[in-house]
Amino acid sequence: QAVLVDALVTQNGRPVSGLTAADFEVRDNGVLQTIDLLDAANLPVNAVLALDTSASTAGARLRDLTAATDALLDGLRPVDRAALTTFSQVVSPRVPLTPDLSSIREALRSINPDGETAALDGIYAALTATLAETGRSLVVICTDGRDTRSWLDADELLAAARHANAVIDVVATGSARQWPVLRDLTDATGGQTIAVESSRQIRAQFESILREFRSRYVLTFVPVGVADGGFHRLDVRVRGGRLTVKARPGYIGGGGGQ
Repeated sequence: QAVLVDALVTQNGRPVSGLTAADFEVRDNGVLQTIDLLDAANLPVNAVLALDTSASTAGARLRDLTAATDALLDGLRPVDRAALTTFSQVVSPRVPLTPDLSSIREALRSINPDGETAALDGIYAALTATLAETGRSLVVICTDGRDTRSWLDADELLAAARHANAVIDVVATGSARQWPVLRDLTDATGGQTIAVESSRQIRAQFESILREFRSRYVLTFVPVGVADGGFHRLDVRVRGGRLTVKARPGYIGGGGGQ
């Protein structure tokens, strides 16, 4: 079963384009693999939004979050799809993956922030929307606080992230900026956690996240010379060592790493 790896290659913080499969080295549990490079431009994107709508997001914060989401949706192509999950003390999978972006815009404008923050449960619900989907999946999380109401614990959510094939990016404001669980999630999926001082900065970060995701390389290989099950550690590099590569650190074998 083929393994897919989204890899961001940068030099001095800027994405690097023009690389070929021959430029990469991928090791699975230390064993060098033969890889192919897929044409990421032709792969549809599943953009799944998981947004904190607890009471603390009322007013200007919600307006800024809505504007940021609109900007991200504006960057999607007709072939792409999006989904929306919100979380307060209740998790609401408001819109499943759809090419009808207007339905997400309408759902955003019907939100009334209230209650506490079930962030772990909300992120899990968003992540499950990417399972068994074709194309490339990006989960964008925005929260201004730490979890106060979830049934799941952090270890359970982290295990789910390792089984999925989505890249998770987080924009954190408020107390969420110092919540290590978010960085653990993004590290496990090859994504990033971005801490911002003000909700006015969310829009620029959402736009940057989508641009960066589109600049990633999509590598694929069929594991050879390694055991089937368990956690497989991945080492993804560009030959020569002059460039920085960010990718998921591993996957679950035995059919669980896709």
